[in-house]
Amino acid sequence: MRRLITGLVLALSLAGAAAAQEYPARAITLIVPFSAGGTSDIIARIAADEMGQILGQRIVIENVGGAGGSTALTRAAAAAPDGYTISIGNAGVSAATYSIHKDLKFTPESFAPIGMIAKTLPIIAIKKDFPAKDLKEFLAYAAANPGKITLGHAGVGSSNYLICKLFLQAAKVKVELIGYRGAGPALNDAMGGHVDGVCDAATSVAGAINSKQVRGLVIASKKRADILPDVPTAAEAGLPAFTNEGWNALFAPKGTPAPAITKLNDALRKAMASEKVTKRLADLASFPATGDELTPGFVKAHVEAEVKRYRELLAE
Repeated sequence: MRRLITGLVLALSLAGAAAAQEYPARAITLIVPFSAGGTSDIIARIAADEMGQILGQRIVIENVGGAGGSTALTRAAAAAPDGYTISIGNAGVSAATYSIHKDLKFTPESFAPIGMIAKTLPIIAIKKDFPAKDLKEFLAYAAANPGKITLGHAGVGSSNYLICKLFLQAAKVKVELIGYRGAGPALNDAMGGHVDGVCDAATSVAGAINSKQVRGLVIASKKRADILPDVPTAAEAGLPAFTNEGWNALFAPKGTPAPAITKLNDALRKAMASEKVTKRLADLASFPATGDELTPGFVKAHVEAEVKRYRELLAE
């Protein structure tokens, strides 16, 4: 009997070890907290495509809009911590949301960081027939018409909403902010002339600018984006306080086994180092995370700093 029990224990241990080694044995779901077409969605798809090939399993995108991303993160936090459900976060849904939405069913500790994916460049774009040729004229128009200009964003709590807030804090003008269920619908309305402009990342709006469906007004970076050579930096346009850098990172539910996190992180590192991904991101005015930025520890500390930063910003 003792030998039988010992044999069973050994068999179960070997089975458990084999199961751990086999991860992932099926497709992984990557929850994107916004509708298709926005920056987070685009970056998630780029990462998912390459990581899926590295892991040997598909990573399926699931877009879950609503409440500035908190609907999606509620679901992501409650998912089984088995490595088969992960989510993409940014400064909005992973940091500012805690200062905006009350009674959230998740906290920063509800998630296990996997690693940073990419960094992005915030931008303000306006409809093509807006009566201002540059930022100086735009701000003069806004000052003369307080509350009449409309800027769209991806919902209160989204990173695009924060771009709007940072822009208005630096510009000190009053405009009306219009929330959508994602950056895609906001951009569509700007192209259609239903709102005067959008607060976005160059990743998702560069194509519309280059095709002259909207006009790039100012980019919140220290140097111009190669893909948008005609869009001035904030300093060049006369608004140096509007300088910022966006980011996207991958998270798993708290309690996800360390081996799964390690395997996902390894796939992320390889994906971000690939020439194909680097080029795809560069073509979208984004750039992959590198070095320590790819570690779970860096993301954890970065989120903590961002939560504090936006708590102070949104209290003003």
